[in-house]
Amino acid sequence: MHRSLTATLPLSRYRIDRDDTRRARPSLFDEFAADPAARIIAVWRGEVLLAEGDAAAAPRLALLPWGAAPADALRVYLGRTLDAEADAPAGTPVTAVMLDDASGPALEPDVTRWASPRTLGHRLGDRDAGLAIEALGMANWHASHQFSPRTGNPTVSTKAGWVRVDVETGAEIFPRTDAAIIVGVTDADDRLVLGSNALWESNRFSLLAGFVEPGESLEAAVVREVHEEAGLRVIEPVYLGSQPWPFPASLMLGFRARLDPQHANELRPDGAEILDLRWFSRDELAASLGEILLPGRTSIARAIIEDWFGGPLDAP
Repeated sequence: MHRSLTATLPLSRYRIDRDDTRRARPSLFDEFAADPAARIIAVWRGEVLLAEGDAAAAPRLALLPWGAAPADALRVYLGRTLDAEADAPAGTPVTAVMLDDASGPALEPDVTRWASPRTLGHRLGDRDAGLAIEALGMANWHASHQFSPRTGNPTVSTKAGWVRVDVETGAEIFPRTDAAIIVGVTDADDRLVLGSNALWESNRFSLLAGFVEPGESLEAAVVREVHEEAGLRVIEPVYLGSQPWPFPASLMLGFRARLDPQHANELRPDGAEILDLRWFSRDELAASLGEILLPGRTSIARAIIEDWFGGPLDAP
């Protein structure tokens, strides 16, 4: 039986109480504006603002006073901190502020202090990793739901940023996440198959993955996606863990599966999404690290690969 990976996945870490009952209070943001302990984190162009500090030290989010950002900026209440840290006591309310191309540089013109959780998430602490991913996921949802998908009417943010309302019908729209499976496929010799996506550099390889279709279980999605992308038939999908991936709005559900011995199972890249496929033994993968690029350390793909490998791989 495969052990769960969830506790070790960089973007699954979380040390905040989402405090959902306070979202319905109409005066919540007014209360925070009058509370000197309330803090905000800034989001701009898919990046978060980091605190000033030693470049060699572990990065931290910049927790700013409520009034540091424009009053009319979109805000989403993220919750209260659970632990006391150097920059904030336990119970500190934290709100994400979504900045535009005028207010972002005005708040912090030093571009080195803005960073993407996609590449930096594994270096953030538990609290900051959770805050950054929650904030970015909500920023992306708001950006894609300025208008109702049902009526086309404009929508406005309410309930501390957790609901958008159709201005004409009053219908409420809630945040959604797209489920996607990602799977480490092994053969009878315990080799792992890796594929190169058409959108990547030709030498970048990762696991097979895809979105779950309507009316489909996660396990059925594993079997279908592997066959569609690689021409392989797999059996016995085993769930390993999940990780949010708000780039823009996915939840990655990790699996292991093995080849069905009843089929020939010749590698067949689909030619559209996957252009190249290769089997790797552990020794072959280690020897190929100068030739191929692996998924970044923030991704669940990297975690599944290293779990199969038996430890960290000496690659970026």
